[in-house]
Amino acid sequence: MNIIWEIGESDIKKVKDFVNEHKNPFVENRINRNVNKKGIVINKDEIIRTMLMCLLTTEHDSYQDKKWSTFFNKKPFLLTDGFLLNRHDFEKAVLEVLKSNGLTPSNRIINSFIINYFYLLQSKWEIITDLENGVMGDYTKSKERDLADNIDMIFKGFGSIQSRSFLQALGLTKYEIPINSIMIEWLKNFGFPILFSPIALQDKSFYHFISDGIQLLCERANIYPCVLEAAVFSFNDTDDLQMKT
Repeated sequence: MNIIWEIGESDIKKVKDFVNEHKNPFVENRINRNVNKKGIVINKDEIIRTMLMCLLTTEHDSYQDKKWSTFFNKKPFLLTDGFLLNRHDFEKAVLEVLKSNGLTPSNRIINSFIINYFYLLQSKWEIITDLENGVMGDYTKSKERDLADNIDMIFKGFGSIQSRSFLQALGLTKYEIPINSIMIEWLKNFGFPILFSPIALQDKSFYHFISDGIQLLCERANIYPCVLEAAVFSFNDTDDLQMKT
């Protein structure tokens, strides 16, 4: 049994009009980074920063929290690889930095962060090669999906949404996007033919299925999914657009 996505001219016009109406510096930045691959930085500290940011979004609507935004936009980032390597009590050091900046993550997030960081160390940061390939090459839809699913598998505390948020924030994906609560609500209002909950997206195959529909809609409209997602995020009118890149 197969399900066929049917996209009409009215759907194409609707999504085109939406993106054009909500083009702003945030959306333009998404185009420059994720589509044109400009200004992308892949290094240990940026991986640590982005990984922690994605973990925190599993429990907090952090993009709307000024404390999160201020912390993650600090330059240099406080929890660098050099800082972490020089700490004997690793967990205590991480907690002190976060709490001193007004952040109180759960034990689950801290544990996941520590496990993921030690994985990066033990693997000798082999993830950097995979991510750099995403900058140097023009990833196809299937390669992007494979990379996102691999990130989901290796990082504790991640899921399909977080793995795609991680790659999108680094500027590496054009097709695979985080289908979070903001995107789900927009799809519902847009008239997406399937109603679903965030819980349903925990099934990887279902996530792929919904992503296929979004990608096909964007392909017909000649718009990259990452650009649509940026327009949707802007439309949601959050207080701080700078944290989510």
